[in-house]
Amino acid sequence: MGQGKLTITAYSDNKYSGEGTGSVTVQINPASYSHNHTINYDSTIPQGAPGTTLKFKGIPPEKVSFEIYFDATGAVPNSTKSVKDQIDTFKKICFTYNGSIHEPNYLMISWASLVFKCKLTSMNINYTLFKQDGTPLRAKVDVSFEEALDEDTIAKMANNESPDLTHFIIFKAGDSLPNLCYKYYNDPAYYLQVATYNDIINFRDIAPGTKLFFPPIK
Repeated sequence: MGQGKLTITAYSDNKYSGEGTGSVTVQINPASYSHNHTINYDSTIPQGAPGTTLKFKGIPPEKVSFEIYFDATGAVPNSTKSVKDQIDTFKKICFTYNGSIHEPNYLMISWASLVFKCKLTSMNINYTLFKQDGTPLRAKVDVSFEEALDEDTIAKMANNESPDLTHFIIFKAGDSLPNLCYKYYNDPAYYLQVATYNDIINFRDIAPGTKLFFPPIK
């Protein structure tokens, strides 16, 4: 691991425990990075109304994006791998489908004060310098990552013990919307309101892994 270099470590689950299953360290640290935070509000305007009051709906996962460079010109000390090999190593850690977990790896980005638990969502490669035979000598890669936390951490962040706050859950196999409404509202009859709030057409056919918001219902 390069001292002071941005490192991305792969994990097989979103507990991020242990030393991980592999890691990649960039040759050249990013010149900057973007860390995006957003809040969703329900701003639907009833028909005929002159306006609406913003109502808190939920907080989507945070996002981080930056540019990194892969170089094989000799400008980077102790770098002997080709650009292709460097990108292949990066993709193996961050992008490639992991058959043992049936999805790409969970990732932890570490660089100084930045520690971000996430998954890669996009990777755009621009080759900028070549040998005479067309072999790439330098590439700029734009990467974006989205926060990927475990359910316990999400539940603590949402403070699911408070009936006055919006609850956020991951729908699991065996769950049912009426039962979940009973859990959060002590009344299963709110399932239609929750389905409408989450733009669900058939509440009996919710796929496991679906993110659901349970808004405050008076």
